[in-house]
Formats: sequence, structure tokens, C-alpha cells
Amino acid sequence: MSRVHERPVDELTRPEAASEYSRLIQSIDEANEAYFQRDDPRISDSEYDLLMVRLRAMEERFPDIRRSDSPSGRVGAVPSRGFQKARHEVPMLSLDNAFSRNDIRDFDLRVRRFLGMRETDELRYTSEPKIDGLSISLIYRRGQLARAVTRGDGTVGEVVTENIRTIEEIPESILDAPDLMEVRGEVFMDHESFEVLNRVQADTGGKTYANPRNAAAGSVRQIDSKKTAERKLRFFAHSLGALSESLSESHSGSLACLGSMGFPVDREMRVSADAGQLLDHYDGIDGIRSKLGYDIDGVVFKVDSIELQNRLGRTSSAPRWAIAAKFAAETAWTTLKDIEIQVGRTGALSPVARLEPINVGGVVVSNATLHNEDYIAGLGADGEPIREGRDIRIGDRVQVCRAGDVIPKVLDVDLKRRSVDAKPYKLPSECPECRSPVIRNAGDSVARCTGDLACPAQVFQRLVHVVSRPVLNIVGLGNKQLQAFFQEGLISEPSDIFTLESRLEKQGVDLASRKNWGERSTRALFDEISSKRRVRLSKAIFALGVRHVGEGVAERLSRQFGSWDSLVRAIDEASVGGGGTDFQDGDSSGESAQKSNEYLLLLAADGVGQAIADALCEAFSNKRVRSVIDRFIQRLEIVPDEQPEAGDSALAGLTIVFTGTLEGMKRAEAKARAEALGARISGSLSSQTDLLVAGERAGSKIRKAEQLGVKTITEAEWIEMLKMGRKPAADDA
Repeated sequence: MSRVHERPVDELTRPEAASEYSRLIQSIDEANEAYFQRDDPRISDSEYDLLMVRLRAMEERFPDIRRSDSPSGRVGAVPSRGFQKARHEVPMLSLDNAFSRNDIRDFDLRVRRFLGMRETDELRYTSEPKIDGLSISLIYRRGQLARAVTRGDGTVGEVVTENIRTIEEIPESILDAPDLMEVRGEVFMDHESFEVLNRVQADTGGKTYANPRNAAAGSVRQIDSKKTAERKLRFFAHSLGALSESLSESHSGSLACLGSMGFPVDREMRVSADAGQLLDHYDGIDGIRSKLGYDIDGVVFKVDSIELQNRLGRTSSAPRWAIAAKFAAETAWTTLKDIEIQVGRTGALSPVARLEPINVGGVVVSNATLHNEDYIAGLGADGEPIREGRDIRIGDRVQVCRAGDVIPKVLDVDLKRRSVDAKPYKLPSECPECRSPVIRNAGDSVARCTGDLACPAQVFQRLVHVVSRPVLNIVGLGNKQLQAFFQEGLISEPSDIFTLESRLEKQGVDLASRKNWGERSTRALFDEISSKRRVRLSKAIFALGVRHVGEGVAERLSRQFGSWDSLVRAIDEASVGGGGTDFQDGDSSGESAQKSNEYLLLLAADGVGQAIADALCEAFSNKRVRSVIDRFIQRLEIVPDEQPEAGDSALAGLTIVFTGTLEGMKRAEAKARAEALGARISGSLSSQTDLLVAGERAGSKIRKAEQLGVKTITEAEWIEMLKMGRKPAADDA
């Protein structure tokens, strides 16, 4: 399988991150097809999970560049068709990652900043070994095990209840349990059981497994639960999901309750009072991991207080109150055989290192991204030298570093081994795919092909984007199948996907008779395509592949406009009205008079800045691009996004703007809590705004609110409103 190797997320610039996605997606798609469709894994499950974690961490840091040829909206992989599916009552999120001691300290600082706490304030964390196993959700109703579900894609998993019942460590019934209790944990296989299983498999001619996690995953997915029972699986509980009543005010207390109910809990769990103790426990676990008897790949840190966890909330894919700290990197030296250029969906040219294959930490590495021409030249994102200014040349002896996230990077160069004939690398001035000129705009770290829809590489990557899991999620139309249809001219643009069956019939093409196809798989593909015509508005926006419009931005635009027609009308009118270049951060409340009202309406969506608005206007005003968009949208049934579960919240449906400095809580927390209660957050005032929350030094937005007749309240009134769950009265403050 082709592998992709990157620098840690914290070292990446936005353009660098965007350039990495296509190769990661190819690796993940191939892994999914092998594991979930053919039940013949080509990489270990731990490698697969860490590839997914890498993508989510990348997209969390750079939401505006999020592309759909990465499965960023998913936590795992699409469930296979061999088991019944079930939706998780509470999503099973992944975790952000820490790859260094500084990352762990930064996590502590981020939590404190979000909560408005000082570094000296007491803040308790739990530290638990990160088991390299298979995540499972156990649902207990009135004390009886009712259902067991794999994590799947984080929203929907596979029902494996009968197989899970065979694990002796998992209780069938619990005394004094809440009416509803969801226990989450890891199913794994210890080293001794793994060795026994592989010996038996080898002796009987069965399939042997690459590692214990692969063995555990394969055992849980056995169709016959008797085969699962023959394998010595274990379980550790690590968290709770849906509950009818709370077990404890703390995470550590909840684990203690689970232990008293008969669930195994990792005895290495500790409670820490500060970042220093987190680091001590991280070092301690790293030192004993070879003696544990089961595989771990890091340590998970969680804020202990359940109340603080609720305040911190979550991003689209990960909780803010937890992080997975991976163990140290492993390195090896090899030869850089060549540098090849790959062209991404937005035209970004991505140099890829072709390496003499080398084993790094148990994984054979043959490819590595080189990010951009600056990185190759020995310059960092800030323009300062990296590797002491040593550049990278074809033929060099290079050091490859594989960190805990599995994604290796080129760490250094051995100048003593460099050939006298080695020449500095130069990025091509023409696109290798379409020969269009390559440009690099000021302030951009990547060069781009200017060919747009004339560049086959860009066109194909946009198709990959559309069918990928975070967008339409068309199972069965992976990269290989899509590439074949693309090369034959059967799918040239997104709208072609939905007319594939009829066009094959008109051309007399019998897909079922082709290699790797059959009647069932062909019918399944056409049914799958048909089932994906109905799509949420945010997914339709994300599917367009407009630069800077990632999944998070698409969701905010969906909340702002509510319908496709409203969004298109605003973009079209904004494109005609235009906007200036003096837009100041976040404040489009009236000072930028030269901007059209429609342009300002685009900016009103929280987190949508001028670069995003300009990118939308540019795409929709390009006649060729617009015709492709229109034909695609005509094939879809676009429905509104589901609103957050707000219960009886009086904030549901309100559009709220925050301005000034909040003292009682950070603005990020205020926005997160408002959105959790069903409110829409806007970055600028308009006649559509329902409420302005003004902190200290609020500035011009208060005057603008008065002009528009928008209700303004203080921070104290806002906090009181959260407590009381009411809307502000007309005569309030």
C-alpha cells in the first residue's frame, strides 16, 4: 500500500496541510477496502487508526482547508455490510494528539485559557494508558447488557452484541445501575493470547495476524460468535456515554464506580494536579509499557471534572477536554531516490519523496511528503532556517522519523554522504499534468497549477472529494474505481456520478462483466449512488471543493443561510457588489461601506473571513466552474441541516453576536455553549441578528446594534440567561 509521511501537525502551515490529503486518503481507502470489504487487512488497525487521527488533528487545526478526500468527518471507517448497524446515542469521538512534551503543556494551557483559569489554579486531570485495541460501546438497560456496538464512523457502528458477550470480563448484568448506562472501553488481546492464536492459525492453515489489535478486531467481527469465544479477548472500561443519571462528579469517580460494578479498569490510571504531574506519569508509563503484557501507544489525559468537561465541550470531531499523548518517534536512515510532484484538488503542487524502502518502528516506509519548495530548501514556515539550512537533494542520505502518529517525516540530511553531482531541487514552472503555468502567490507557501478545470489532476481530485466519506460517502466508488471511470470518460464531473447507470446502458457497457465487478456489486453501487442524492446543505456546500471552504466553514454557512437558494443568491449578489480590501478582523458592522450588504452577509457567518468570501465569489462567478456546480446541484435533493439538540432552550434559533472582552468566560466557551443550546453564532451584525452580547471595550458594534434595533445585553445578563434558560425581555437592560 502506498503510504504518506508528514511532519507533525503543529509544524504545518495551512497550505502544507492541504497538500498532504490526497495520499493519505488513498492509503485509508485502500485499507478500508481490504479490511471492511475483503476482510483482508493490509495494514494494522493501529496504523489505520493513527492515520485517521492524523487527518482529524490536521483539520482541527486548519478547518478552512479541510478537504473531503480526507475522511475527516468520520471517527473510524464506514461499517461493513456483514453486521446490523446502530446509531450511537452520543457520538464516539476521536482524540486530538500530542507528540511531544511541549504538546502536553500546550494542551494544559489551552484548557486553562478556554476556562479562563490561571496556570497556578488547581486543575485535576486523569492519566490512563492508551490501549491499542478496538473501541466498543456497551449499552445497559435496567442493569442488563442490551447491545454492544463498534465505534464505526463515530456516528454509526456495527452491532456485535453476541460476540462481546463471550468476553468474560464484560458483565452481563449490573446491580444498582442507572436505567440507561453506556460503558465505553477497549477490547484487546494480550501478548500471550496473541501468540497462542497465531500458532493455532498457522497449524490449521488459517490466517495469522500482524499484531494483537488486528487479532482483536478480527475476532470481534467473526460472524460465528463461537469463534470469538475461542479467542481470549480482554476489556478495559475507560469512559461513559449516554446516562439516565450521573455516577459521579468526576471522571476518576466514574471509573471507580465502574470498577465496583465489576468492569475491569486499567490499574495504571492516575489523577494529576498539574501539567508537571502529567509529564511524570507519561514518562512512568513509557518506562513500563514493555512489561504490561498488552500493547499501548501512548497516554490519554482527561480533565477530571465532569462539569468542566461539559463547559469545554467538543469540536466537530474531538473533545476539548482530552488528548492522546503518543510515545516518542523512531528514526532510520535511507536514500532519497527521487522527488515527484502530485497535484491536488486546488492545484497545489506537492513534492513527494520516493525513498529506498526502510523499516522504521515496524513499518516499511517508501514515500514521504516534502511539503513544499521551502521545506526542501531548508526553510521553515516562518522563513527561518530548519535543519541548520541544509537542503534536500535527490540521492541524499536522509533520516526518516516515524512519530507516534505513524506518519514519518524527513528529519535530517547527511551532507557527508552527499554526491558531488547532487543538484539543488527546483520546483517545475509548469504543471506536470497539464503544462499550465505554476504560480506562487505572495504569502502562500505552496505553488499552484493555474489550469483549474483544464488540469485533469485537479478535476479528478475534486471527484475524489465529492465521493469521500465526509461528503457524499459513496461506498464502493473508491479511488481505483473512480480512476477507471475517469480515464474512460464515464465520470468527468460530479453530476456524472448520478447518471452513470443510464449512460452505461446507452453505451452498451456491461459493468457486471468486468474484472472485479459482478451483478451484486454493480447493483450495490448503483443503489448506493441513488441513496446519496439526498444530502444535507452543509455537505452540498462542502462538496463544491471551494478553496478555504472546509467542513466547519460549510456548517457555519449552512447555519447562516439555511437553504441553498439563499446562499447562492447572497454569493451572486456579493460577486456583483464586490468588497474592499480594508476589511478588519471580525468587524464588518458598517465601517466598510464599500462592501455590498450581501458580501457582509457572507462574512456574518461566524469564522467566515474575507478570504473565504472571496473564494466563494470567485468560484461562482467563473462561468465554467459555475456550470459544473449547477449541473451537480441539480442532481441532488438538498435538505436543511439538523439543528443541535437544544431541548427547551430559549436560545434555539437565535442569531447571536459576541463583542468586546468577556471576563466570566472566554469567548470560545461562550460561543460553544450558545451553539450547544441551538443558537447561531455570527461574526457581524445585521438586521438578522437577534442578540448582541457586549463585554468590556465593545466598541462600534453597540452603536450599530442601536441603529439596527438589535437587543444588546451585558455579559452578566448573558450568564444569567444561560442559568435561567430564558430569552431577554424587551425591556431588559
